[in-house]
Amino acid sequence: MGDKLGPLLDVMERGGAAIWLLAGLAALTAGVIVWKILRLTVMRAWRPGLAERAIADWTSGNRSSARDRIRRARGLYVAPVATTLELLEHGGHDGASMREEIARVAAIQLGQARAGLRSLELVATIAPLVGLLGTVLGMVSAFQALEAAGSRADPSALAGGIWEALLTTAVGMAVAIPASAALTWFESVADRAQARIEDMVTRLLLSADVAPSSHRLAAE
Repeated sequence: MGDKLGPLLDVMERGGAAIWLLAGLAALTAGVIVWKILRLTVMRAWRPGLAERAIADWTSGNRSSARDRIRRARGLYVAPVATTLELLEHGGHDGASMREEIARVAAIQLGQARAGLRSLELVATIAPLVGLLGTVLGMVSAFQALEAAGSRADPSALAGGIWEALLTTAVGMAVAIPASAALTWFESVADRAQARIEDMVTRLLLSADVAPSSHRLAAE
């Protein structure tokens, strides 16, 4: 194992502090991606089945079955649907106040679905900059060495210094690209979940002759 890690550690040492910082950002990115996948799986972001069946029962007039289903359900879609069913069942609320309460509950759920995305956005933004900073500092060192060597400068040594300097830019891009791709994917999952919640709530409100609002249930 030590022999296998030797070349990697040598590259890390040549890259300087910027490489170590980028390694930390890479570890953070990997951790956030794994955590988000597990969290969205637990939240059932891809499986709105029980909530959908509860809505189907409610709109067909089988309210007791709808209540039982939504009590057994877990996940991202349950709270907005359960809140809507409760408000419709108990009445006493005008359309505007109902929509505000549903929007509040939906915003909490969607906020949890979007948790952690800022860290991916930060990594995608600063990783290339850290890599570029490492390259600039490495180039400065290489040209300082060239100046100190004067007429005895070795072109191969200069090329090696430039290679080491450019390494940080490559690593910075290698860290930023997966972070940016994961950020886009997780945002699309949250956007689809928001659209699903809006569709579910609208169908329930229309079934009770409550005019749906034109505004979105949760802020971006």
